[in-house]
Amino acid sequence: MTTQPNASYSYTVRLEAPSRGNAVSKLTRTVEDAGGEITALDVSGSGNDRLRIDVTIAAYSSAHAAQITDGLKAVEGIEVGRVSDRTFLLHLGGKIEMASKVPLRNRDDLSMAYTPGVARVCKAIADNPEDVRRLTIKRNSIAVVTDGSAVLGLGNIGPMAALPVMEGKAALFKRFAGIDAWPICLDTQDTEEIIRTVKAIAPGFAGINLEDISAPRCFEIERRLREDLDIPVFHDDQHGTAIVVLAAMTNALRVVSKDLSAVRIVCSGAGAAGTAIIKLLLDAGAKDITVADYHGVVHLGRDDLGAEDSDLRWVAEHTNPAGYTGTLREALAGADVFIGVSAPNILTGADIATMAAGSIVFALANPDPEVDPESAREHAAVVATGRSDYPNQINNVLAFPGFFRGLLDAQSHEIRPEMLVAAARALADVVKEDELNANFIVPSVFDPEVATNVAAAVKNVAVAAR
Repeated sequence: MTTQPNASYSYTVRLEAPSRGNAVSKLTRTVEDAGGEITALDVSGSGNDRLRIDVTIAAYSSAHAAQITDGLKAVEGIEVGRVSDRTFLLHLGGKIEMASKVPLRNRDDLSMAYTPGVARVCKAIADNPEDVRRLTIKRNSIAVVTDGSAVLGLGNIGPMAALPVMEGKAALFKRFAGIDAWPICLDTQDTEEIIRTVKAIAPGFAGINLEDISAPRCFEIERRLREDLDIPVFHDDQHGTAIVVLAAMTNALRVVSKDLSAVRIVCSGAGAAGTAIIKLLLDAGAKDITVADYHGVVHLGRDDLGAEDSDLRWVAEHTNPAGYTGTLREALAGADVFIGVSAPNILTGADIATMAAGSIVFALANPDPEVDPESAREHAAVVATGRSDYPNQINNVLAFPGFFRGLLDAQSHEIRPEMLVAAARALADVVKEDELNANFIVPSVFDPEVATNVAAAVKNVAVAAR
């Protein structure tokens, strides 16, 4: 795996150096020789003989950052002082806050916003519960719910360790769709208790975003909550990923001049994300999908498919039309598309070379993909990953803010498969014909059309379905 310095491992070193001579050029060369990147160099203090310098450096891992710092300590004349990790500094005190939308300047303001005036609003809602969307934050509020059991790239780290991720999710909702999202980290991994808890807090929210809950429990939790609540329930690890994959696949197929209904697709991973991707691809018109997990290709002859209503059995019943029974590598030969949402380094460039001409590879395991992207590029026409340091990042932030914006604007009570397909097509259409190429199949997350186009598409489906 190629490693490049990036902002995730950015840190600032405060050091002192002689004011004369070549100490500054030595420290710059030391960082560069160690594979780091200096992004800022500020003189924060000066004396007759010494300079105090703050050097901001990008590394590619914590170990790499420590290696660079040790190298600086070894430079003659350099004294290394405080080392500040910029990512940790950004998280100090949390990344989000609650802010009042109304001024509380005097007694009149207080009397209207709180007691006694607020009682009139409470009585109005009691008399007409539908007014809660009009008169409270419910109309624009989402609960981001996790138990910390399947945090991306980290696994089962629990609710407290998952909180920084949920804060980040809430910040993205606000930044890209103007939605007030609240991190709800539950200190239980019991399916029934999670369902009861979410149902109990639901009155304060217009939607539920389930996040980082492990399979297969996530399937049951989402299904039950959708049945029991009158607000939309969205599992981003499933449906957010699926929307962006379908959008990216739509444009990748345009690049190689192939049609979704005609290509042979091989997927690695039958968990939450994999199953959702498969279902959405089928809804969008895919005809030939073969799925493999750590036991090999999923087929109806396997004895581990579970109960009649299990998700793995559903996969076996709706995929693998050719009846493959072998390994992932065997199924991959001659395939047009590979989609990985499974484990790192399970394929090589030689495996990708066995695919059909004009092949498409989506290796989405994070942080280390199923196949090295550089090796895949030697043989595939289009390569996408979940990483930010390669082109074509499959990033859920392209989907969930706009998707929920559309749901809230439509005051939708449910999520329909047609909404997911419409969202994916709207996202794909953000990439214009004159922009499309093998390294640009999804738009930037900062493109203002992303959230607005997705929201409009979802709202249109929701309104038409009433």
